[in-house]
Amino acid sequence: MPRLRFALIASLVASTLAFAETAPTHIAPVDVATAIKLRDQAMNDGTAYAIVAGLSTEIGPRLAGGVNDQRARDWVAARFKALGFDKVTSEPVKFPRWVRDSEHAEILAPYPQKLAVLALGGSVGTPKGGVSADVVAFKTLDELKAASAAQLKDKIAYIGFHMAASKDGHTYGEAVGARVVGASVAASFGAKAIVIRSIGSDNERLPHTGVMQYDTKIARIPAAAISNSDADLLEHMLTLGKPVRLNLALDCGTQGEYTGANVIGEITGSEHPEEVIVIGGHLDSWDPGTGAIDDGAGVAITMAAAHLIGQLPQRPKRTIRVVAFANEEAGMYGANAYAEAHKNEVAKHLIGSESDFGAGRIWRLSAQVKPEALGAIDQIMQVLAPLDVQRGGDHAHGGDFGAMGAQGMAILDLGQDGTDYFNWHHTANDTMDKIDPKALAQNVAVYATYAYMAAQAIGDFGSKPGAFASAKEQE
Repeated sequence: MPRLRFALIASLVASTLAFAETAPTHIAPVDVATAIKLRDQAMNDGTAYAIVAGLSTEIGPRLAGGVNDQRARDWVAARFKALGFDKVTSEPVKFPRWVRDSEHAEILAPYPQKLAVLALGGSVGTPKGGVSADVVAFKTLDELKAASAAQLKDKIAYIGFHMAASKDGHTYGEAVGARVVGASVAASFGAKAIVIRSIGSDNERLPHTGVMQYDTKIARIPAAAISNSDADLLEHMLTLGKPVRLNLALDCGTQGEYTGANVIGEITGSEHPEEVIVIGGHLDSWDPGTGAIDDGAGVAITMAAAHLIGQLPQRPKRTIRVVAFANEEAGMYGANAYAEAHKNEVAKHLIGSESDFGAGRIWRLSAQVKPEALGAIDQIMQVLAPLDVQRGGDHAHGGDFGAMGAQGMAILDLGQDGTDYFNWHHTANDTMDKIDPKALAQNVAVYATYAYMAAQAIGDFGSKPGAFASAKEQE
């Protein structure tokens, strides 16, 4: 008889758990009503603007491993505490420390001209005095891949692909390969260096930097980007039928390993504190500008959203966690470290979203959740619709949370209007004046609404190890 009773109890528990997994996730009307009030409050709140202004002004550029790295982490930790976060911690992140000291480029012949140039992140430097060689031009990375040693040996390769502006930023993906792998492709044909047209949609005389990567099996050559205006100049000179000789001098390179950190703030949940809604942005930036839009804005948006939730009369049922990631720019080091540190907690990460596309208004929501949670996403969408947010698809990437998504965490992508973003991205023009306070507040309203509703949801969004593996394979 005891065995039978035990079997019945076990069967009942299993049935209950199975029902819980398949029951539709939803949000109670009282929580929807609170979310609407939170949304409207956030639209008139200046917390995010104050955060990004402070970060840009008091800290400025935040090159990973650079002079402002520790200062930025201390600043954000102090701001978390000042905003009333219940818990502030940091988790170590190790990465190679790349240093930029100076760069110079000029056309030597046939018509001498100085060029606006930036070394690409991760590039090796040149010998003292630089390298001088004739330029061989290619329109695209694919054209460079089809080159030969006869064309490129002891020359400087140039790729001139000019990306166009787009609301969702898809043209960046079409252009960025030249920056990331162009150096190793050119080196495989014996080139001495590579220069690319900046990966940006502007026509200003400000070059765009950004990370590049070397193939470990191929010799490393210096890599740099010139401004789009100077790229036009170079290309016009190349049409005149005379050899164009260029000098490139870069004083930069990797100097050992550095230990930074992800900085984490939490508004602790009142009923299920071990379950988290995780949002954030990356704290590092490239060094020419002050890192306002990339990604001071993302850090500010998510900090402000969690802060507003924390100001409600009652703490949310689940924890709201904000992560200010280390060293996204040079290769998602903070993201990968976070995923490794929390790999056994995937199911406790109910859903995650990163803000890392500037400060333009959010216009689209895409969700990678279990089918039973789509109704809750629809409820969130109904509250966000007055903010001109549209429903996107059922796949999401997660940015710095993509590594957790690959392990099975549900993801929500909140797409910002990036029409102007690549005019300023990775340039000296990444400064505070590019941020519209009203658009920034709309971002906060979206993040606060979504994070609160997710924290209050009855049910989950499908996070568990391997949950979305098939979706990742389809991308």
